[in-house]
Amino acid sequence: MSFDPNAAALEDSGIFGLNSSFEDSKLVFLPVPWEATTSYGGGTSKGPKAILEASRQVDLFDLEILNPYEAGFYLLPESSSVKNWNKKAKQEALKIIERGGEIGKNKKLKESLDKVNYLGAKLNDFVFTETQKLLKKKKYVGIVGGDHSVPWGALKAIAEKHPSFGILHFDAHSDTRIAFEGFTWSHASIMYNVLENIPQVKKLVQVGIRDFCEQEFQYCKEQKSRVSVFFDEDLSRARFEGTPWSDTVQKILAPLPKEVWISFDIDGLDPRFCPHTGTPVPGGLDFNEAVFVISSLVRSGRKIIGFDLNEVSPSSDKDDSWDANVGARLLYKLSAWMLASQGALKIRK
Repeated sequence: MSFDPNAAALEDSGIFGLNSSFEDSKLVFLPVPWEATTSYGGGTSKGPKAILEASRQVDLFDLEILNPYEAGFYLLPESSSVKNWNKKAKQEALKIIERGGEIGKNKKLKESLDKVNYLGAKLNDFVFTETQKLLKKKKYVGIVGGDHSVPWGALKAIAEKHPSFGILHFDAHSDTRIAFEGFTWSHASIMYNVLENIPQVKKLVQVGIRDFCEQEFQYCKEQKSRVSVFFDEDLSRARFEGTPWSDTVQKILAPLPKEVWISFDIDGLDPRFCPHTGTPVPGGLDFNEAVFVISSLVRSGRKIIGFDLNEVSPSSDKDDSWDANVGARLLYKLSAWMLASQGALKIRK
């Protein structure tokens, strides 16, 4: 049966209402329903499923990219093992989070911490192995979380293929805490873990950062030219003083190398776009401002070698699908621009 991009999506269709098979899809999404160490709001483990459901309402026509859907997008099934690990790790992590991460000499809490870190490592191995499989099958990969700890394994896998690349990181938070609350694989420690353990990442550019501790501020300064942080406060001041966003974006992109992984925490956006995310913070980017950064990256001639989209948390109100709606539309834009950067799709003239 032929596919009509103008028709309504079927209820049992694939992501974005597509009927693409795994074999026919250039881009494959790996869902990672994990949020073990989330210490404020919850629900991000439900993000992949919510995005899938909301994606069927996304119109496939795009003003900037010619027929993105023709490249084929495929969302893998959620892993029952990951769901099980998440449930167990979350139960153990909660015992520690309730005490503010203070374990002291409490043997039972130490055992809980060990279990969480062990399961976090298992999750990393899973994402690494699955990403590696996809890369070997010559698929482009997008990670759909889950909390922001989930792309670690994918970044390890991509580093085996790309010996030198940069990360463009959208977030409200720096995520450079050292084992936040004792958790080695905390969502708040992802970029610290990357910088300390993946030397192939030559440059980290952070955008929209507005909630961070002094340790993170000092750590990023100590990285010198390897890390560039564009704080939300500075971005806002430039807007207020009349600096065109296009000029600011050129400054953001200037430090990045030819090959770039995009790590997008949805709370990098203004909370009006993601009110139910785990740790919303006032301020942040407008949706179109973020997309303009991504499109400008591609128009500059750089290549997106992969991406992750995290921290989309659906509302407990079944009639409120706003967060998932925004997440699905951001995922479509990320996908289209990634494939355009790789020459698999054409930019409209």
